[in-house]
Amino acid sequence: MLECSYKTTLCQAQFIFLKHTIGPHGKCMIVGDVHGQVELLSRLMDTAEETVPDLSGRWIVFVGDLVDRGDDPRGAVSFILDLIKKRGKVTSIMGNHEYVLLSALGFFGEAKKREWADAYLKEFSSGPTFRSYGVEPGKYEDLEKAIPAGHKKFLSSLPWCFESTGFLVVHAGLIPDEPFTKQLKELRKRDCVRGRSPWLHEQRLVHASPPPDCPLTVVSGHVKQPSVIISEKRILVDTTGGRGGVLSAVLLPEKTVLSS
Repeated sequence: MLECSYKTTLCQAQFIFLKHTIGPHGKCMIVGDVHGQVELLSRLMDTAEETVPDLSGRWIVFVGDLVDRGDDPRGAVSFILDLIKKRGKVTSIMGNHEYVLLSALGFFGEAKKREWADAYLKEFSSGPTFRSYGVEPGKYEDLEKAIPAGHKKFLSSLPWCFESTGFLVVHAGLIPDEPFTKQLKELRKRDCVRGRSPWLHEQRLVHASPPPDCPLTVVSGHVKQPSVIISEKRILVDTTGGRGGVLSAVLLPEKTVLSS
């Protein structure tokens, strides 16, 4: 299982959060990669409030990548935490951007910190995240101090998947040639025995079919699509890539698309 060497309280929060997010749930609204785009997120939620009469009874699930690229990653995290306080049935799974941010800050041990600190600055468009917390890009110690405790607790506790009746939400996708039950076990544990988690990081999984023994439709983000893609076994909901345009969501099980 993923080690959390930062604070014991964060490890405890991980299990509390997982307890309330895995296991089959009913109707959901799955939201694509937000990437700090608070204005688009606000518009999308306004649309949902106006057009989804049973919204209060649904889980609202963010598919990961809340931070980086967009103007206000801090604001995006705060927006979602406010939704959790107001609604309760709101969660997010972990995207590769959250994983790399936490690793670069040392939340998962020194080895992970050394692996990701340079990459986070060079490859992940992380400048907006630093600046949204009032920190110069690259100043990791300052960033760790600037991130509010509630944000740290939330981000470090994000599960790697969300299970709904007939659907599995995972940031990038599933490995097509490995047994489904084995992958689901690793996802539930947030297991890092592979090193870099393919379900969070690998772009090839976005367009890959789930393994033959997977009984669920897999819902993912991670790579921008021109529009939401819906097929029998695959749904892709990232339509911004963190670079503007239209933020999308899908209502399940109806497979109805909403946009900002």
